[in-house]
Amino acid sequence: MARLFGTDGVRGLANDELTPELALGLASAAAVVFGHDSVRDARPRAVVGRDPRASGEMLEAAVCAGLAATGVDAIRVGVVPTPAVAFLTADYQADFGVMISASHNPMPDNGIKFFSGGGHKLDDAVEDRIAATMAEEFARPIGAAVGRVVDAVDAGDRYRAHLAAAIGNRLDGLTVVVDCAHGAAFELAPQAYADAGAEVIAIHAEPDGLNINEDCGSTHMDKLRAAVLEHGADLGLAHDGDADRCLAVDSTGQVVDGDAIMAILATALRSRDRLRDNVLVTTVMSNLGLHIAMREAGITLRTTAVGDRYVLEELRRGGYSLGGEQSGHIVVPGSGTTGDGILTGLLLMEQMAATGERIADLARIMTVLPQELINVRVADKHAVAQSQTVKQSVADAEAELGDHGRVLLRPSGTEQLVRVMVEAGSADTARAVARRIADVVEAAGS
Repeated sequence: MARLFGTDGVRGLANDELTPELALGLASAAAVVFGHDSVRDARPRAVVGRDPRASGEMLEAAVCAGLAATGVDAIRVGVVPTPAVAFLTADYQADFGVMISASHNPMPDNGIKFFSGGGHKLDDAVEDRIAATMAEEFARPIGAAVGRVVDAVDAGDRYRAHLAAAIGNRLDGLTVVVDCAHGAAFELAPQAYADAGAEVIAIHAEPDGLNINEDCGSTHMDKLRAAVLEHGADLGLAHDGDADRCLAVDSTGQVVDGDAIMAILATALRSRDRLRDNVLVTTVMSNLGLHIAMREAGITLRTTAVGDRYVLEELRRGGYSLGGEQSGHIVVPGSGTTGDGILTGLLLMEQMAATGERIADLARIMTVLPQELINVRVADKHAVAQSQTVKQSVADAEAELGDHGRVLLRPSGTEQLVRVMVEAGSADTARAVARRIADVVEAAGS
């Protein structure tokens, strides 16, 4: 039986796969689990936030009903980024937090993710406890024991103050175009950058419940690139629907991805003696160029499986200072418990202000190696990945590429696909080697 929870909460087509009934059941089960674990004498309470998509209104009502019906007070913080819910869960001293969002997914989708009392993402064991509790019967409170639902009018101000405290330099003199993806950061991102002194030009900051992520944001950056050139801005920043991601555009319109942002921030932290053990944590999908750049800078790269939750686990395990993904999920544990796109944008601009350098100059610390990715549909992805013929083809390719390239072969997490990724010194080499391995994978999987 498939797990209810995916790599980032419970996600699906709203009102079809993710129904109000399911949302109510999830919230009630989470209330039982976290209420049981609560060490507070007072009634348990939970922070509830959402992104602007239309179905969020319906699911928010269901979540709050599920919490109240289980004797938990719901602190409703409205439309805020996912990292704001993580921060506010800790700041309000709540027992847990609930974010209703499908992140960068299209508008018809939605999702529900939970944070523990300190604002941390849940591990598999806690998620499985919540899923199991949904099938159990439990006593429902009555009278004064029923939970209450209150609106937190100061939530945005608290989060903005938290962001302002995370940087030490003003951003006066910098002009930034911020693409809000018609998402959860449509107000808070422009405000936070302006609070720090930047001149802000906001685009795609008019959510109507239906246009979130529509041809904009961190997955569609052409309009941001054009706006940076049109306004002669110093840089552009792109967030996704729930603003836990940040990608950048330099003054010439070139994209600066999560790998380059991590390289900039890691070297900045190291120069200030604030990079714990000189370690940067990232996933296996980060470009080999990042590995080479960090090695030359005296920084150790620790890699995890794909997914920001695995980066977070490694950061917490080692007490490290910085980690993230190529997609723009950047985590700075000293200033937050999860990926925070607005914080990333502030730290990136702070480094520009501190050095007087353009983002293009800062990003030159790493050279991106050409990458070729081929998805091969197979009958049994796990059997193919263990095939000796496939393993030999990968070994032969790695020997051919040497220190100037690499091969990554991994089964898809959701489909019967094997992903073949090759990085090499030239695009032609990467393409040829990837095609050769993909042919072997296809033959083994037929």
